[in-house]
Amino acid sequence: MEPDDTWTTLRNQCEALEPGAELITPVSQRPFGIERTAEDRIVVRFGDSGERRPLWREQFVVFLERLDEGSIAVEQLQPGVEPYASVVTLADTYATDDETIRYDADAVGGETPFLVPAADARDPPERVHDDAMLLAALLEEIDADSPSELDTDSLTDLYVLASDVQHGSDRLRRSAREPLLERLGPDQRLHGRYGTVRRTTRERRRPKDAETVFAALDERGIPREWVTGIDRDKVDVVLAVTDLEESEVYDVDEDVYVQKTGVDEDEKYSRLQGIADRIDALEGAEGEELREELDAIEDRLEAALSAG
Repeated sequence: MEPDDTWTTLRNQCEALEPGAELITPVSQRPFGIERTAEDRIVVRFGDSGERRPLWREQFVVFLERLDEGSIAVEQLQPGVEPYASVVTLADTYATDDETIRYDADAVGGETPFLVPAADARDPPERVHDDAMLLAALLEEIDADSPSELDTDSLTDLYVLASDVQHGSDRLRRSAREPLLERLGPDQRLHGRYGTVRRTTRERRRPKDAETVFAALDERGIPREWVTGIDRDKVDVVLAVTDLEESEVYDVDEDVYVQKTGVDEDEKYSRLQGIADRIDALEGAEGEELREELDAIEDRLEAALSAG
């Protein structure tokens, strides 16, 4: 393919990327998004620094001429060349693996390991925010007080989104724990807008090795059989290697529950885009009504905080 044709293809592929999608550099793994394209450049912005940078058409031509001479080792890419390499792999005549970037007439345009879909490009706080928005939008549409009356699709979506919000917020909570502990003294409380935290210490005990425990018991004349018992791990080994039946040594209770086995991140992202578009489109009385509703929610929160 001629350089002009490849340049046109690259611009088209960049313009066709879904909003929020990112590319990553092959070696340093820096994420960057496409801001815009022009006749002589593709402008990108790096997510880790906010740096905006033009990728020039003539530099792409130099890189493509080098590829015409043979494959390029990924590990030899210099930092300034890496974003060019990532964008080139969007074309339908170049491909990459873990080791090289090369000409490939059978390559599929837009399919590259350096492309991160919008649904996967969000960091953990963004995921929690987005999942919470989706859950809030769903709760506006359904009667969650009567789950048995919901249709199956709505009930499934309620379970999945509630699960995603729970797990995401729990990971976020754990990430805030260490910084808070560094700021909390032994008897100190920290007050935020929505609540208060304090340092709490819990002891977790685990037995010392058997020899040490038995020595301590023998010293005080305590019979060893008082602390010896059935080791579950050893029982499981016996079950695995003999004809002993589980029911002979275990009382088994069956616990039936719902397990989330998959999440459609693309559908979630599409739904989020729809919510964002509707909010942006709100004007006049409808927009004012939404703003008043948000103000009312904030007033209720303030009142609850003051009462607490």
